[in-house]
Amino acid sequence: MRILTQENSIASYFLAQLRDQSVQKDSMRFRRNLERLGEIMAYEISKTLPYSPQKVQTPLAETIAFMPAEFPVLATVLRAGLPFHQGFLNYFDASESAFVAAYRIEKTHDLQIQVDYLTSVSLEDKILLLVDPMLATGKSLALTYQAMLRFGMPRETHIAACVASPEGIAHIQQELPNVKIWLGALDEKLNERSYIIPGLGDAGNLAYGAKI
Repeated sequence: MRILTQENSIASYFLAQLRDQSVQKDSMRFRRNLERLGEIMAYEISKTLPYSPQKVQTPLAETIAFMPAEFPVLATVLRAGLPFHQGFLNYFDASESAFVAAYRIEKTHDLQIQVDYLTSVSLEDKILLLVDPMLATGKSLALTYQAMLRFGMPRETHIAACVASPEGIAHIQQELPNVKIWLGALDEKLNERSYIIPGLGDAGNLAYGAKI
């Protein structure tokens, strides 16, 4: 597991703005900060991907460049994940994408997750990158991964989140022990409603407006 804010980088600045109530009033700024954090994570993840030498012809001579041998499939949970996903797509610009609609059912005593919509390219023997700004209980990401297996078995899976809870990380590590996890920050805990503390609020509402 890699946590970006445990190191000195501009990622801490973007995450601080995502958390700040006064900055959150500007939804365009909030979306852009999600996107920028996604770009930084994409760069860090890119260091772990396979590369191969390729010839490149400049106007003056031929040279060798080490190019990505493949690009990961980018999958995100609607709707909060869209700006975060765009940050990854800005850097992994040859990637294919997958989308899932998953949401909480909070009227029952035990929190449940409903997956309503899922579309994807083939995942067989590919690198899968699941991105979601908030990793709270971890249940939606685990269910999303299991649902996506209908499109094939990925060779390698990464999960990226801006903010996560220890409970969510424990659930992911139990259900998906072989995934690689990338975080902006690992926060203190979940509250009684399964929201991350200190967290940053409802990312979907902050990015696109309060749902009714």
